[in-house]
Amino acid sequence: MIRFLLVLVMLAGTAGAVVAYGDPDQIARASNKVSHMIRAQIAASPAPAVQIARGQGGEFALRARINGVTAPMVIDTGATSVVLTWETAKAIGLPLEMLEYDVDLETAGGHTKAARLTLDRLAVGHLVEKSVPALVVQRGQMKTNLLGMSFLDRLESWGVRADKLMLTGYPELQGSHRRSRTAVD
Repeated sequence: MIRFLLVLVMLAGTAGAVVAYGDPDQIARASNKVSHMIRAQIAASPAPAVQIARGQGGEFALRARINGVTAPMVIDTGATSVVLTWETAKAIGLPLEMLEYDVDLETAGGHTKAARLTLDRLAVGHLVEKSVPALVVQRGQMKTNLLGMSFLDRLESWGVRADKLMLTGYPELQGSHRRSRTAVD
């Protein structure tokens, strides 16, 4: 939405400059361009969304694809970052021997150390993010992978209504290269 408003402001500014010079041909071209941009925005694909039902324990659990490998995760809005267990990180082929566990982390189970890394690709249904900052905890320190704010902050919106969590990505504009956010697995 913000990008759309910026485009309109830029086009309005351009049209204003053309009007100031009084060239009727330029005014007509600017008007056509603005109309075309508005029609293209209206014809944009709808925003992809994923709905997750609340589990019996009150959590929102899901199966995500991390670098192409399916892994169970739990939504945790209190987690600053996506946090992976050592076992999941190994299963998806992350270079565990090269990680430096130098990040202090408080979990439900207490204090532990984690290592920073970047996930090439993290997908929840049709919502796909690339280069997602994440943490990996040491072996045996956690039992559950957490889908934290380093993923959720990239979405257009997320929220809970009744017993459903709705994650909404950004709409894909026709002709744009925004596929990194909305590509299908």
